[in-house]
Amino acid sequence: MKFTKLRWIMLIMFISGITLNYVSRNALGVLAPTLMKDLHITTQQYSWIVAAFQLAYTVFQPICGWVIDHIGLKIGFMLFAMAWSVLCMLHPLAASWQGLAGLRFFMGATEAAAAPANVKFLTEWFPANERAVAAGWSGVGFSFGAMLAPPLVIALQLQFGLQAAFIATGAMGLVWVLIWKIFYDKPAKSKYVSQEEREYILGKPLVWHKQILKRSFWGDWKSIVGIKKFYGIALPAFLAEPAWQTFSFFVPLYLATERGMNLKEIALFAWLPFLAADFGSAASGYVAKWYKKHFNFNRNNAAIWSSVSGACLMLSLTIIPFVESSYTIIALISVGGFGHQLISAVLSVLVMENFDGEIVASVNGMRGFSAWTSGFLFSLIIGAVVPYWGYNPIFMAMGFFDLIGAALMLWLIYDRTNKMLATN
Repeated sequence: MKFTKLRWIMLIMFISGITLNYVSRNALGVLAPTLMKDLHITTQQYSWIVAAFQLAYTVFQPICGWVIDHIGLKIGFMLFAMAWSVLCMLHPLAASWQGLAGLRFFMGATEAAAAPANVKFLTEWFPANERAVAAGWSGVGFSFGAMLAPPLVIALQLQFGLQAAFIATGAMGLVWVLIWKIFYDKPAKSKYVSQEEREYILGKPLVWHKQILKRSFWGDWKSIVGIKKFYGIALPAFLAEPAWQTFSFFVPLYLATERGMNLKEIALFAWLPFLAADFGSAASGYVAKWYKKHFNFNRNNAAIWSSVSGACLMLSLTIIPFVESSYTIIALISVGGFGHQLISAVLSVLVMENFDGEIVASVNGMRGFSAWTSGFLFSLIIGAVVPYWGYNPIFMAMGFFDLIGAALMLWLIYDRTNKMLATN
C-alpha cells in the first residue's frame, strides 16, 4: 500500500516515540515526593540524582548524534530507545539515592538520542519549506510526554504502586521500538511512500553552510565548533535549557514543598505547563511563517523572530515571586512553557537551515551538549540555592536568560542580507 502523505504519518510515529521518551524521564520528577520520603532523600541529594541524568544526557548527546549520523536513524534510534525503556523498568530496584543516581546516569546516556534523532528525522522526511511547521509538531512530542507524565504516572502509582509506574512506562517504550523497527525507513527506501511524494521529499534544498564531516567523532566535533554560526544556536540553547529542566524535574517538588499541593492536586494541575508547551511547539512554525509572510523574512530570520517572541513570554516567570495563588503560578509557568517551546523548536529549525542534512544529528547533538551543560549546572545551583533562599531567585533568573539568548541569536546567526533561499 502506497501513501501520498506518508511523511505526516511517519511524523506521528516519531512523535509517539519522543512522547514515551519524556514520559519515562519525567516519571522521576512526578514521583519525587514519594521517592524522597521512602528512600529518605534530601533536596540536595535529589538534585544530585537529577544531575546524574543531566550529566550523562549532556555528554552523550554529541555521541548519540554522531552514532545516528553514521549508522543511520532507523537502527541507531531503535537501539537507544530499547536501552532507555529497559533502564526505566529497572528503577524499582534502586534502594538508595546513589543507586537511583546510577540508573538515571545510564538512562540519560541513552535518552540523549532524542534531540539528534529529531532533526535527523525532519531532514530525512521533510523538504526545507515544510520543516519549520514539522519541527513545531515534532516538538509536541517532547512537551506532550512531559504533560502526560503527571496524570499517567500518578494514576499508575495510585492503582498499582510505585514500581508499576516505572515498569509500565518502560514497557510502552519497548512496544514502540517494535513498531519503529517494522515501519520506519528513509523515503528513498520506504516501501510505503508513493513515487510522487518520494521525489517531493528528496528534492535537494539549498543550505547556507555545507560542511562535510570527517569519519571520527573528534574530527567531527572540531569541524562543528569551528563554525561561527554554530554558536548562534548553541549559546541560546545554553540559556534556554535551565527553564525546561526546572519545569521537568523541580516544579512538582516546588508545588509540593513550597505551595503545599498534595499528590492528587499535582496530578490535576502540574501537566498544564506542558500542555501550553505543546501549543507553543505546534505554533512555532506558524509564527515563523507569519513573520516570513508579513515582513518578507527568509526562513532563517523568520525562525529567529519566532524565538524572540518566545523569549519575551519567558518574562512571565519573573512575576512568580510576587504571586500568592498556586493556580496563578501554574498559569505563569504555563506561559513560560509556551514561550520556551517556541524557542526550542526554532533551534532545531536553525540547525536544519544552516547545516547539511548529512551532519544535522551531529550538530544538534553538539547543540544539545551546550543546552544540557547549563541544565546540569543549574540543577546543582537549585540544590544549593533553594535550601537557603527558596525558588524565587531561580524563577527570576530563568525569566531573563532567554532574552540574552535572543540577543546572541540576532548577533551571531541573523542574516542581515535577508537573502531568500532557493526553496522558498
